[in-house]
Amino acid sequence: MKFGFVTGNSGQPPELAAEYARRRAAATARVALDGPWERGVLADRLVESRLLELEAAEDLASRLLELSPSPPIGGVRELTALVLDLPPLPEHARLRPAPPPEPPAPRPWRWGVPRWATPAECARALDLTPGELDWFADLGGWNRRAGRPLRHYRYRWVPTRTGGARLLESPKPRLAELQRRVVRHVVARFPLHEAVHGFRTGRSPVTCAAQHSGRDVVVRMDLEGFFTTVSGRRVRALLAAAGYPPRVAAVLAGLLTTATPADVLADAPAGRDPALRWRQVRGLAGPHLPQGAPSSPAVANAAAHRLDVRLAGLARVLGVAYTRYADDLAFSGDAAVPVHRLVPGVRRIAREEGFRIREAKTSVTGAHQRQRVAGLVVNSAPAVSRREYDALRALLHNCVRTGPRAQNRDGHPDFRAHLLGRIGWAGTGNPRRAARLRALFDRIAW
Repeated sequence: MKFGFVTGNSGQPPELAAEYARRRAAATARVALDGPWERGVLADRLVESRLLELEAAEDLASRLLELSPSPPIGGVRELTALVLDLPPLPEHARLRPAPPPEPPAPRPWRWGVPRWATPAECARALDLTPGELDWFADLGGWNRRAGRPLRHYRYRWVPTRTGGARLLESPKPRLAELQRRVVRHVVARFPLHEAVHGFRTGRSPVTCAAQHSGRDVVVRMDLEGFFTTVSGRRVRALLAAAGYPPRVAAVLAGLLTTATPADVLADAPAGRDPALRWRQVRGLAGPHLPQGAPSSPAVANAAAHRLDVRLAGLARVLGVAYTRYADDLAFSGDAAVPVHRLVPGVRRIAREEGFRIREAKTSVTGAHQRQRVAGLVVNSAPAVSRREYDALRALLHNCVRTGPRAQNRDGHPDFRAHLLGRIGWAGTGNPRRAARLRALFDRIAW
């Protein structure tokens, strides 16, 4: 009797052999789909799962990619049937027998995080009862089905400059404070790469842009849906790596992530790119980091640590500088920068680390063009573009002439603070500009 690639043990009754083959095929399918659909990493997963020897794993990965260049639409069920239908392997390359189960070894605590071994300890540390912790962690996903007054988040779609839309998911005050506590006690202890400049104490757009000032070539690439891409599963894995037991990692991840309700997703604007909108809605439907939560920037930085390590290694090999400011990746170097190797390499590493490059925003600029990093022009010293400076100067002049109320066309609740913030930004790297703008501001009759 033939059971395909996964063969039953010899000497077993046919019924038992068939069930053995089905279970092994299903296990193989689950492992194969749990990551990038590429030959090398797929084979590595099969070996690491202890399902196959290296030779057999590589053979199976090659066969699967020949038959299905992309992951099967039918998921585990379809791939299980495909594995069962493959011709048997040679006897020496068949699946290993299942090893006897072993009790999991306790994870070591890392990075100096507080050692909360149980949800009860976690609740006490956050000044919650166990019931309140479960309520805010929302492990049952009730928040996605609850009525608007009971939800933990407020939702608002805002347009982007590129014609798309971004969903702001703002936690209500008590959850926001819990998220800040988790960051202070736990996430702030996670390692960050030196290339990270966004949402980090002592770093800023200026420190990021300064790494690329006066370079012959600047390459910029953007990560698509940076927060949405960081799933609840990834956050749990990060917390588990710090040493937290599964239940504690789950409740902490529940505090930091959310799944967007269906009625909010239904209101997503169409935008210019239907494929981008579909990927965005798909990511929002599952647990993800909410854009608008005070904890999301720090968690996203920690989740991208492996990405930063690998991109910095690629940059070092190619002789270029690398920085990341949130989702903005920047590389720079002399005129000999091997862009033909850099861009595909970044794309591949991002994909393998669970991120996606937004191709429309990739740019390569030479010294004769305007080079921008983290919103600043870096052809010489980091500075705001002349266009932004002139626009703000004109706005301040009109405020002096007609009064600030008439110029507050976007309805900022604190227009004075808004203008001061823009002055601080526009004066970045240029004290003379800042002084001119501040002199105009001081003439406004408030």
